[in-house]
Amino acid sequence: MGSSHEREAIDKSAVERLTEFMEEHRRSGRPTGDFEGYEEQVHALCNEVEREALGEELSRYDSDVPVLQIDGVSHRRVLRSKREYLTAAGVVTVERNLYSTRDLGSRAIAPLEARAGILESYWTPRAARLALWSVAQMTPGLTEQLFARLGGMAPSRSSLDRLPKRLGDRWERRREGFEQMLRAQESVPRGAEIVAVSLDGVLVPMKDGERKAKRAEAEEQGRETRGPAGYQEASCATLTLYDGNRENLRTLRISRMPETGKEALKESLSQELAHVLNQKPKLELVKLADGARDNWTYLSKRLPAGEEVVDFYHAVEHLSTALAAAHGEESPRHRAEFERFRKLLEYDPRGVDKVIRALRYQRQLKPRSKLLAREVKYFARNRKRMRYLNFTERGLPIGSGMVEAACKTVVTQRLKQSGMHWRHQGGQSVLTFRAAAQSNRFDKAWALVSATYVQEVTLRAA
Repeated sequence: MGSSHEREAIDKSAVERLTEFMEEHRRSGRPTGDFEGYEEQVHALCNEVEREALGEELSRYDSDVPVLQIDGVSHRRVLRSKREYLTAAGVVTVERNLYSTRDLGSRAIAPLEARAGILESYWTPRAARLALWSVAQMTPGLTEQLFARLGGMAPSRSSLDRLPKRLGDRWERRREGFEQMLRAQESVPRGAEIVAVSLDGVLVPMKDGERKAKRAEAEEQGRETRGPAGYQEASCATLTLYDGNRENLRTLRISRMPETGKEALKESLSQELAHVLNQKPKLELVKLADGARDNWTYLSKRLPAGEEVVDFYHAVEHLSTALAAAHGEESPRHRAEFERFRKLLEYDPRGVDKVIRALRYQRQLKPRSKLLAREVKYFARNRKRMRYLNFTERGLPIGSGMVEAACKTVVTQRLKQSGMHWRHQGGQSVLTFRAAAQSNRFDKAWALVSATYVQEVTLRAA
């Protein structure tokens, strides 16, 4: 048995305990001497107040009638029990009623959870939103440490790992409709004159990639093997709106885990572009990518007509590769020729033609060089997409830095940390909400997916 003083303290409300603490400190008239400790005490007491208020409010969401309807289906009361819910201030325990259709295999439902939008029978909406955003930025382990240091809610690493997967699954089932609703809330910024679209890929370590087996099979059949074993290519796309001074007004980022032909990514990008052009048809469209043929098949054939631009820095890399094959990578002539032709490519109106002519000449001198032959074809195939002086004089972007930044910040920095390996579900759940956060869409996306947990409860059966 505790002392009467301890029982009295327990019987007091959290608000009363906070008020007494503040009044006692004010009466002392002196600083605590340990301000950090004082901060911790105030924070803990405020969390108690918040938990008490949230517990009381959650109780009001409960129903206590024999029969009710949930989303139009009749349910009967079967049980009353206590349940813990995780709020941003910590765990609260609430007693609530459970209802069931009493059909074989049916699951009992708590009207409290259905009306309040409790996620996965545990998370309050605000707690889940904070957790989801955090796990999109860092690992569940670091997120667990962060919340432990902040005080308040203290979700486990395993629950932080499960939550985005569950929400990601809900998003994927409704993805096309959700994306349409997000677009409907946005308008083209004032002053926009150019819209640039781009796509690229980045290898990610997969748990179910089966790359080792595929590599062994390719080697047995004498086929070329590419990429590190266990990796597959995730994809990124960007849509960027620029003003007349080529200032970035807004960038949308999309990212998908490995998928056949990048089809979901391409469809999302196509819909985003159509939405923008429907609002402002006179925007000048620029399509930016490296020289990969699949990218240009999509950009050229499935998107509206626009200016096509091979990323200048990829073109420069190919130029260096070609000249290294011609003169030797470490030779002074390679360095000198590279600088000369790089400037021609960027500043000469006929720069790409001069590069092609020079490389064809080197090809004649080294007819056995497959590398030179490949690079000559690369420049010839993309000749019309390398009119860089013309593009820059018109104020058009010539670099695909936006999509490369997306590959780095959306995918690489989160999915390629030491020791990580991903399955499609887990990786996509992170990429979906991480890309939304980097596109200033997270809160809108959250509102859509969290609303799926709210169900209509009618207290009287029809």
